[in-house]
Amino acid sequence: MNQLRSKRSQKAAETHPIAVVAERTGLSQDVLRVWERRYAAVTPRRDDSGQRVYTDADLQRLRLLHAATRGGRTISQIARLSDKALATMVTGDAAARAERALTTSRPIDETALVDTALRLTKSLEPGELNGHLRRAVMILGLTEFLDRVAVPLLRRIGDEWHAGRLSPALEHFASSTLHDIIVERMRSFTALPSAPSILIATPAGERHAIGAALVGAHAAVEGWRVIYLGADLPATDIVDSAIATDADIVALSVLYIQDRQRVIDEITAIRSKLPIGIPLFVGGSGGLALKRDLSARGIYVTGNVAEVYDEARSTVGS
Repeated sequence: MNQLRSKRSQKAAETHPIAVVAERTGLSQDVLRVWERRYAAVTPRRDDSGQRVYTDADLQRLRLLHAATRGGRTISQIARLSDKALATMVTGDAAARAERALTTSRPIDETALVDTALRLTKSLEPGELNGHLRRAVMILGLTEFLDRVAVPLLRRIGDEWHAGRLSPALEHFASSTLHDIIVERMRSFTALPSAPSILIATPAGERHAIGAALVGAHAAVEGWRVIYLGADLPATDIVDSAIATDADIVALSVLYIQDRQRVIDEITAIRSKLPIGIPLFVGGSGGLALKRDLSARGIYVTGNVAEVYDEARSTVGS
């Protein structure tokens, strides 16, 4: 009898009534009941009297869910995520808030950041350029980094190249450094449940992938599932990958055109092979030059490759 009482006492100590859970998580009892009933966020047991009892694991999960909703996410978006995915999301949100705090507590001179990056490019200092850009993305956060540093730097590099003050090798050096940093950060984001998926690549012959990386980064920040393939891929590979991954949208980046008809044929082949329900977007200065030909074939075109995500978002209603 004493042993039975001991086991019952131990079991009671390992569970918590709803009032205790509300006090420890900061969630009201009404919210706890709604999260359970409507979203199946946790599944508490019932004690002998029919009252809800929560385990330590339930308590920890509810704390993670509460932290994620305080970060701006809705419970419907995250209720079905695993504890591991929730913990990753909460950690990422906390890091983003810390980055934002740095930004607001200290004025950022983005012109100076771009000037320094251009100087390091011209002097061919890979370690210094990489470190400089990584510090900038940590301070600004990915979205601000893209808008205030990456895109202006790419414009400056393009201007310098066209003016003959920057060699193709240095242009490639800076672009590839930016590309690697952006893709690394892009892949650190966790897609939201039921979020649209976007497959991003450049068609065969287009070796500049920085535009594609910009589109992927914007989508990743918004919680989309990003399938990033990179540069210079044949039409068949892009289409097969889109079908295999059940992509909602395919987006291509085209910056430079050496053979106009070949690029049109390549993109047209992708459109013709894709299922009719998957829209195809093309962005970049090269895509804009082909807008009349591509639009006539049912392909969405925008000159600014970073705006492809915004156009795609309006298409799927996300």
